[in-house]
Amino acid sequence: MNRTAEKVLSIIAVVLTALGTVGAFFGVGMLKLITSDPAFRSEMEMELLSDPTFTPQDVEMFFNVFDILGGVIWLIIIALMISLVLNIIGIVNIWNNKNAKLAGIMFIIAGVLGGVLSLSSILLYVAGILCFTKKPPLQDEPIMDSAYNENSDTMRPL
Repeated sequence: MNRTAEKVLSIIAVVLTALGTVGAFFGVGMLKLITSDPAFRSEMEMELLSDPTFTPQDVEMFFNVFDILGGVIWLIIIALMISLVLNIIGIVNIWNNKNAKLAGIMFIIAGVLGGVLSLSSILLYVAGILCFTKKPPLQDEPIMDSAYNENSDTMRPL
């Protein structure tokens, strides 16, 4: 059975998920640079404190949010990595029509972990649904009538 659509959709999703993972690593690096550099942090504190609406407690809360955001981004990176691995396992399972149902399950789980409504997740959902709904074409079986069967004990008409 030809599963080209599932292969193409899942490969595009792998590329998009990999790009998202690299982007998240870049975001964590930039966030770490912002929060760990004392010169940058003090400059940012001074800039925020120059605004009369900010209090020192607000500035501290601002930097605490950055720290929490760093942890959340690490969770997103872990989920993207698991999604990437499941997607690759699904591609391997579907490549030679080995197990389409298992590939469909892997694609749907990878889509959920990759972000519920991201482009790569939508592609994985479509590929997973195609894995479940595409059926191999039925092959016509020849009708074997006992009158025309060579192994039959009855006589054939002339």
